[in-house]
Amino acid sequence: MTADLAIGDDGRARCFWGGSSPEYAAYHDTEWGRPVRGDDALFERLTLEAFQSGLSWITILRKRPAFRAAFDDFSIAKVAAYTEADVARLMADEGIVRNRMKVDAALHNARVAAELAPGELTELLWSFAPEKRPRPAGRGAVPAITAESTALAKTLKKRGLKFVGPTTAYALMQATGMVDDHLIGCWVPVMG
Repeated sequence: MTADLAIGDDGRARCFWGGSSPEYAAYHDTEWGRPVRGDDALFERLTLEAFQSGLSWITILRKRPAFRAAFDDFSIAKVAAYTEADVARLMADEGIVRNRMKVDAALHNARVAAELAPGELTELLWSFAPEKRPRPAGRGAVPAITAESTALAKTLKKRGLKFVGPTTAYALMQATGMVDDHLIGCWVPVMG
């Protein structure tokens, strides 16, 4: 068993980061690396990954209920219709990350996504999922960016989306099961 696994109180071996807090354990065990489809669900993950930029993911996880309430459960249609009054409301909401550039990017990205046909955002994002590969042996084998995440970021930027660099794109790929970066020995089952 690698030193990059954490053994939880429940005796389960998790990826090194998955055992550091109850929030991380729950996210690791039930969401991270599991396939996510659906435009609104992927918009949520894309938005949260952008808000995470420069912060710890635990900050975003702890604020996630407030983000969902503030952003109408990440309904693309609703967020795309937000006005300056909504921007002011979001900037005053202590429950979320109040970064004007990130708030503006979220609204802008919703407007771009709203112009796509239903299912097109899902199809676009998943078209960059790489061929299935073996799980990494340790944290040193987990990349921060890949050729696929770089290509995805470039395509999203070309489409007009903001706050979607290659690192954010790769984190999105990990979070939504486009790649499986659970470490060898992690208890989470390999997804089909």
